[in-house]
Amino acid sequence: MTNPTPRPLSVLAVPAFKDNYLWLIHDGVHAAVIDPGDAAPVIAALAAHHLTLTAILLTHHHADHIGGVPSLLAHASGSAAIAVYGPRAEAIATVTVPLDDGDLVDVPGLALALRVLSVPGHTLGHIAFLREQAAGHWLFCGDTLFAGGCGRLFEGTPAQMRASLARFLVLPSDTAVYCAHEYTLANLRFAAAAEPDNELIAERIAAETAKRARGVPTLPSTIGLEKATNPFLRDEQPGIVANLLALGKLDPHAPPGAAFAALRTWKNTF
Repeated sequence: MTNPTPRPLSVLAVPAFKDNYLWLIHDGVHAAVIDPGDAAPVIAALAAHHLTLTAILLTHHHADHIGGVPSLLAHASGSAAIAVYGPRAEAIATVTVPLDDGDLVDVPGLALALRVLSVPGHTLGHIAFLREQAAGHWLFCGDTLFAGGCGRLFEGTPAQMRASLARFLVLPSDTAVYCAHEYTLANLRFAAAAEPDNELIAERIAAETAKRARGVPTLPSTIGLEKATNPFLRDEQPGIVANLLALGKLDPHAPPGAAFAALRTWKNTF
């Protein structure tokens, strides 16, 4: 039997739990998984696509992102050891390759290099993985950036999250955004309330609603689309600031950056 020939890299969405996506990067032969909170759907996807798992990459320590790692390692115990990459700043017992901001991961088994970005806010040690190859820019951002929104601040501050999101703003507009949850429609309903005069948000709601009606993920998004419709990347836009002031959610004398904090506080109870 001849060995299968690798194909160009692609990304497969593996649904898990109520609304998580576990991302499987593969070339038709080998695969790496991002944030496997549950092992069972990953194992099923590997079998269905005849893939061998060669690496596990983690963005932060929450259970719905790391819970499946022990079972995946046990499932692959008969093959070569699988490296588990994750943030050095978080205590994740299964991590074998701790990562810091700026590190470059050459993913075993794949023609794939991922740059590590430190993006605290959702958790203090949260990281993202960025592919910067000619074949396409991909961002695996965990729970930092969502389609139409951003993660809750369980550990970090609004200033930290705002600074983390600013690192994404400078990425090419065609960068594909692979976040970890199907929160898009709920986020866009908030975006419409935050910036009611933005017609692009209404257009996006219609497009994403049609996708969900067909059972299609709304992800990946793109940085360009997020810059046009995501209030957490648009907190300095005059329309958003004026709306926050009119609703009494922002002090007229508040310092720069206060609009972001006001948006995040509002979204927590929206």
